[in-house]
Amino acid sequence: MDIVDPRIEAYMEERLRRFDEPVLLEMEASAKENGFPIVGRNVGVTLEVVARSVDARRIMELGSGFGYSAYWHARAVGTGGEVHLTDGDPENEAKAADYLKRAGLADRVSFHVGDAVTEMGKLEGDFDVVFCDIDKDGYPAAWRAASERIRRGGLYVCDNVLWYGRVAVEDPEDARPHYTQAVLEHNRLVAEDERYVSTIVPTRDGVLVATRVA
Repeated sequence: MDIVDPRIEAYMEERLRRFDEPVLLEMEASAKENGFPIVGRNVGVTLEVVARSVDARRIMELGSGFGYSAYWHARAVGTGGEVHLTDGDPENEAKAADYLKRAGLADRVSFHVGDAVTEMGKLEGDFDVVFCDIDKDGYPAAWRAASERIRRGGLYVCDNVLWYGRVAVEDPEDARPHYTQAVLEHNRLVAEDERYVSTIVPTRDGVLVATRVA
């Protein structure tokens, strides 16, 4: 199920052509060629906008792949900021390091190879933003851990929370129903947590944004 009409998605993306830089275009082309999941241009700019809105200086990414989302987060935090990337594949670390160095953003990023939640647990202090984009069956545990590490006024942001419409309708072709159940549980946990006020932005596959208020 398309969350947003593809024509609307295309229109939105066309408005973002001023961000056409060689490294970004290379990352997008590589993802398309290799079928590698990235958040895409529309969500990427959304990540930067919401991070800038809380003057984020320290961001934790749970699931970074080869650094596409980190590209936008690194732009947001600016010089002297911190973006912590996580992925279980050391090859993605090497790719991210190359891309972000050539984009002039390497001075503010750190890559941690391993389980995302485990790696976050090794770092001290709170974060201005925690972004979640790991395997969907890990979403509930990621929320439980991340929700304790975000400063008041900070943000929890999570991609794929509408899960191609499966959260709203039963899909007989759903090859991984446990992913759907995990996304549903995650969304419920966030919505019911009175420390946070949250909403789902229906861009691409749904971006949940929750701000800590208590």
